[in-house]
Amino acid sequence: MIDMAWLSAIILGAGCLALGYIIGVRHSSRTSLSNKASGDTETLIDGKKKKGVKPPLEVERLAEILEDFKMVLVVRNDLKMGKGKIAAQCSHATLGLYKKLHNRAPKALNRWEMCGQVKVVVKIEREEDMLLLQERAKSLNIPTHITIDAGRTQIAPNSRTVMAVLGPADLVDDITGGLKLL
Repeated sequence: MIDMAWLSAIILGAGCLALGYIIGVRHSSRTSLSNKASGDTETLIDGKKKKGVKPPLEVERLAEILEDFKMVLVVRNDLKMGKGKIAAQCSHATLGLYKKLHNRAPKALNRWEMCGQVKVVVKIEREEDMLLLQERAKSLNIPTHITIDAGRTQIAPNSRTVMAVLGPADLVDDITGGLKLL
């Protein structure tokens, strides 16, 4: 006859296995939503073809071959934002880039999350310099997001406040490595 401890262990193990299977199925169905269905911009969403969905970003391919990913937040120092304003603008930039990459580069986001969601905050002195960095990132196919403030509190409306850039650490360092920490 099987001892009660063994029976409990078997039941617990079976429950954990079933739970792991359910989580795995849900995770794989989420990531398959963004897989390309054909050569044009048709994509499978909920098993149906949808037109007009943007194709995956180049950084998605890099996530398959490179391991070290990070995000850098470039804050405009000339705006003289307070600490709380900087924190809010950095949060907006992080979320904006995350939302941009969620469907178009889920492997890149996953790689960044597996690296501990590394975020480095640096400063830049002028808007023009920030836009030059964005162009440099675009030339390397590294995604960016620039937060534009509504102007309800400390700074003028439509001010570009923070740029977020996410990708392989070496490439991100090529773009932002010359900037000083905030």
